[in-house]
Amino acid sequence: QVQLVEFGGGLVQPGGSLRLSCVFSGSLFRFYVMGWYRQAPGKQRELVAGITNGGMTNYADSVKGRFTISRDNAKSTVYLQMNSLKPEDTAVYYCNAHITPADYWGQGTQVTVSS
Repeated sequence: QVQLVEFGGGLVQPGGSLRLSCVFSGSLFRFYVMGWYRQAPGKQRELVAGITNGGMTNYADSVKGRFTISRDNAKSTVYLQMNSLKPEDTAVYYCNAHITPADYWGQGTQVTVSS
């Protein structure tokens, strides 16, 4: 059974930084494709960043150059470093673990960017 727990959300001023962490409980973390998604009020959940089991990354256009996803297989943890945050980054951020055909989700962590 896979469980995902996110940490690191909070309130930050525009231009600030946050680092989200997602701890994976279960087996074979290194084989999973990991991702961060977000959902703002009244909007659909969207992919923010993903990282394959081989370390290849992809990002939404809106966060390229500002966010960095990484993983530590020894710690079964995936990170999202968020810099130069904007009010439009405000959302609940969810961690996702994917290995065909299964998808697992964390409970989400709130990120609010406001002065």
